[in-house]
Amino acid sequence: MQDFTTEIELEVNGDVRAVEVRHHWTLLRVLRESLALTGAKRGCDRGECGACTVLLDGNTVYACQILALQADGKSVTTIEALGDSDNLHPIQQAFLDNDGGQCGYCTPGFLISAKALLDSTPNPTDDEIRQALSGNLCRCNAYGRIIESVKQAAAQK
Repeated sequence: MQDFTTEIELEVNGDVRAVEVRHHWTLLRVLRESLALTGAKRGCDRGECGACTVLLDGNTVYACQILALQADGKSVTTIEALGDSDNLHPIQQAFLDNDGGQCGYCTPGFLISAKALLDSTPNPTDDEIRQALSGNLCRCNAYGRIIESVKQAAAQK
C-alpha cells in the first residue's frame, strides 16, 4: 500500500510555509515535527486537555484534532508568535508575574486561548475568562493564578 503525500501551504506565525504531509497527519504533528515549532504540546491527542491549542484563522482549535490537510491555505498562530525573552507579550508577562505557568506544560494553550479572548473581548469579566479558558486543563491547579494573569493582561492593553 502506498503512503501518499500532499504539499500544503500554511501561513504560520506570519510566514508562508510549504510542507509535504501525509494524509493522516494532524496539524500538531506538522507544527512539531515538520516545522520544529514545539510550543504547542502533545498532551492527550483527544482534544480534551488544550495543551495543543493554536489559532487557525484567528479561532482557537486543538491542533491534535485538525488534519494538516484541513489547514491548507489557512493562517496558524502558535505560542512562538506571542513574544520572546526580550519582548514578552503582556499575557506572557502577566503569567510570569502571577505564577500562572506553574509546571508550564499547559501554559502555551492557556496563553493562546487568553490571547484569542483579549483580541475579541478587551475587558472580559471573570465568567468570560473562565468560559474562554474552559477548554484548557491545568494539572497543577493554578486556575486562580491563570484567571488573575488574564485580568492583569487585560488591564495592560
